[in-house]
Amino acid sequence: MSWYLWLVLLVGVERLAELVVARRNARWSLARGGIVHGRGHYPWMVALHTGLLAGCALEAGLTGRPFVPALGWPMLALVVAAQGLRWWCVTTLGRQWNTEVIVVPGLSPVTGGPYRLRWLRHPNYVAVAAEGVALPLVHGAWVTAVTFTVLNAALMVVRIRCEEAALATLSPAPSAGRAPA
Repeated sequence: MSWYLWLVLLVGVERLAELVVARRNARWSLARGGIVHGRGHYPWMVALHTGLLAGCALEAGLTGRPFVPALGWPMLALVVAAQGLRWWCVTTLGRQWNTEVIVVPGLSPVTGGPYRLRWLRHPNYVAVAAEGVALPLVHGAWVTAVTFTVLNAALMVVRIRCEEAALATLSPAPSAGRAPA
């Protein structure tokens, strides 16, 4: 069980690293006239993601469920894959990546990396959804997995609508479009 708490803490440290990158990118974007969209849903997103980490630790600690290797190891692999996809998104978007929806007028949508896949408009949110299921299930925290998934799905409806409206204000890319997620 203690190794699982270390895993949850490690994911928490990764999230803090994301916030450092996001704040740096936000300063860059705002200095260039960036416009923030969707401020109303952002605190809910922060609370949900914080709740995921707390829920994982609490449910695993309080229920005393054993580690089930047949579920835990594949879910751990999925957590690692989700982190890889997330950071692929972050590095591809560069300074345009943020935890908030900020668009800089005049920039073209990003079309490289995972954003070249037209059928997958929001790969970062795929990473979030996968992690939200997998991280709790590494140690059998199925209530946290289900709760996060349901709440995240509702939040993503709002977030993606907000982001799509914000992205529509960008200049179209020379080829198929995509930008921050």
